[in-house]
Amino acid sequence: MTSRAVVRSYFAITGVYTLSASLIWGVSTLFLLHAGLDILDVFLTGAAFTAGNVLFDIPTGVVADTVGRRAAFLLSAPILCAGTLAYVAIPHTGWHPLLPFALASVVVGLGFSFYTGSIEAWLVDALAATGFEGSLDAVFSRGAMVTGAAMLIGTLAGGLLGQIDLSLAYLARSALLVLAFVLALFQMHDLGFRPRPLRLATLRAELVAVAKSGLRYGWDQRSLRLLMLASAVQTGFMLWGFYAWQPYFQRLLQTDAVWFAGLIAAGVAASTMLGNAVVGHFARLCGKRTTLLLWAASIQTSAAIAIGLAPSFPIALTSLLIATATLGVVEPVRQAYLHRMVVSGRRATVVSFDSMVGNLGGVGGQAGLGYLAKVSGYATSYVVGGAATALAIPLYLAIRRLAEDADHIVGKAGQDSPCAAQGLAGLGAVDDKARGTVSAPV
Repeated sequence: MTSRAVVRSYFAITGVYTLSASLIWGVSTLFLLHAGLDILDVFLTGAAFTAGNVLFDIPTGVVADTVGRRAAFLLSAPILCAGTLAYVAIPHTGWHPLLPFALASVVVGLGFSFYTGSIEAWLVDALAATGFEGSLDAVFSRGAMVTGAAMLIGTLAGGLLGQIDLSLAYLARSALLVLAFVLALFQMHDLGFRPRPLRLATLRAELVAVAKSGLRYGWDQRSLRLLMLASAVQTGFMLWGFYAWQPYFQRLLQTDAVWFAGLIAAGVAASTMLGNAVVGHFARLCGKRTTLLLWAASIQTSAAIAIGLAPSFPIALTSLLIATATLGVVEPVRQAYLHRMVVSGRRATVVSFDSMVGNLGGVGGQAGLGYLAKVSGYATSYVVGGAATALAIPLYLAIRRLAEDADHIVGKAGQDSPCAAQGLAGLGAVDDKARGTVSAPV
């Protein structure tokens, strides 16, 4: 495969996978409420999903770093499909839904864990193996735009299907996961990575080794530790905030319609794509990844608080879209920073460890803010949760002070920079192909 073919395959697989996943994102909270859960139960179910990510991030990282990235992804799709179909079946069983939904959410978390620990590591290794010399930031940014477009279509379609029957979005997701599996089966091959067998007798030793690797190559590096802690802070709020707006906005609009949820979720996807799109432009202005992260974190905190303080639906919606646009900036930038710091053979492990730390924040955020929403209302929870995201700002400042090579953006970064006049270092292009923090050109 050529580098161009690798990138195309990455866009196709992640696009279909995100399309399938996003079909329920705009209606999931409404689905659970209609199934008999109260609002605290809904967020406890979400916390169970996130806990599943935490529980399985390291084991799935073992699979990705031994059997292979392709094998891990091929496990993700059917497991996620099974968990999704369980959601559809649970309301018809006659059981109290909280425990069954929590268990199904753990299964869904397992499916997503196989995905997060494999697809990025596969891309970076395959690009290195095929002699890719472009900007990794640009690939991640364009990939985020592809998945953002898929989310735009998926959330809108999910809202329309939900207007007919909320379970239809879940059934459509299952069908698209089959397509994602087929695409990966034929297009995703382990390049730049040598798989090795994983035996049951050695599984415990592998788990211990991966945990130690996650600590050594991830947590023990101060910049990555700070990056992970910032992710935990922001994820703790955003995971809750993304699902809380569905019933909150219904109250602001005084409507029970479902289709509007898909429309707003599509707006969220569009705002995220806008955030992805401006990464390249602002990278040319300042040249440091932490500059982008600091601006995005500051705007995110202000917008999140504004959602709770908003006196009307239009202001609350605008604030939500600004907050989610910052995610479109943060994610590709922090992805590129992380991958610049990690050696090839440990990419999946560190990505999984990073996801685990972020999801630990998500468990606490969903449970805590879910309880606060039940006793004090959504508006109060948005204000409190939004204020808590301000803790990410000093963490990004600490990363900046470390002056790591990974903070420098390759290419034309800084050549048009007004940043020096603002008291920030204007940087020229930085060639990091020979840096010791990266095992191969990417």
